[in-house]
Amino acid sequence: MKLPLFPLQTVFFPGEQVPLHIFEERYKVLITDCKEHAATFGIPVYINDSIAYGTEVQLVEVVNSYESGAMDIICVARQVFKVVTFENEMTGKPYAGGIVQFLDNINDGDEKQKRMVLSKLRELYQLMDVPFDAIKEELFNSFTLAHKMGLSFEQEYQLLQIPRESERLSFINSHLMGTIVVLKEVQRAKELIELNGHFRNFDPLDFEDLEV
Repeated sequence: MKLPLFPLQTVFFPGEQVPLHIFEERYKVLITDCKEHAATFGIPVYINDSIAYGTEVQLVEVVNSYESGAMDIICVARQVFKVVTFENEMTGKPYAGGIVQFLDNINDGDEKQKRMVLSKLRELYQLMDVPFDAIKEELFNSFTLAHKMGLSFEQEYQLLQIPRESERLSFINSHLMGTIVVLKEVQRAKELIELNGHFRNFDPLDFEDLEV
């Protein structure tokens, strides 16, 4: 399938809202075309000076329009794709485009995995002293809080490419386990540092029991 493409150094996951400020001339044309023809466009992730994977998005609303022609828009992310070909300008258009291949989303995650990940997320938020709003298991998936669990940009990009929900949940669980261990060690070190210099009671050694 051929899609208009808007490369960005950002990862968007299926299902999330995508707020964008459009100011470059060629992308003003892109959004106008998508609005007029109810068309989708793709946001391939620009990483390591290249693009290979991204997410198809659908324009939902133009929130603000400015005299300059710039606009604030809201889109919703849909499917993950792999970039097959890329051209700086589509035929007769000023914006980029290319042929993409959509990845199958294999929804094979189970409730046990979801419970485990949610439990680890709750523990992570508690360690960071950040409020955690309860999420129903049936509404939760690997992309729901992907931007809010401390993944690096590279890790988010890696997560985007995993086709199986079970493997994505496993990936997240491993990340959370490692992060929690580090945070606990940091907390322990902080407590030890805070103890240093405080008056404490020590049991004196009984020298009579010492053997020389």
